Amino acid sequence: MARPRSVAPSEERTARLTLLIDPRKKQVFEDLCAAEDLTPSQVVRRMIRGYIEAKLGHAWHASQATPVDRPAGTAPRRNPARRA
Repeated sequence: MARPRSVAPSEERTARLTLLIDPRKKQVFEDLCAAEDLTPSQVVRRMIRGYIEAKLGHAWHASQATPVDRPAGTAPRRNPARRA
């Protein structure tokens, strides 16, 4: 018998964010996180939440999330150096 599929609240769902960082900064960041008994992911999520709240001007609530307004037909900005 198949198990019922649970649906996680959007705050519990995950998406991958890949970024490039200087290896020395990465090591210092990881060391500082470990000293606070936090994972780098926890710290980055907190920083992102803080950035979002600072830009929106209010507390972040995933259930009230709306995309940032952009002119119709435009895509998010990309790094031009990454274009082939």
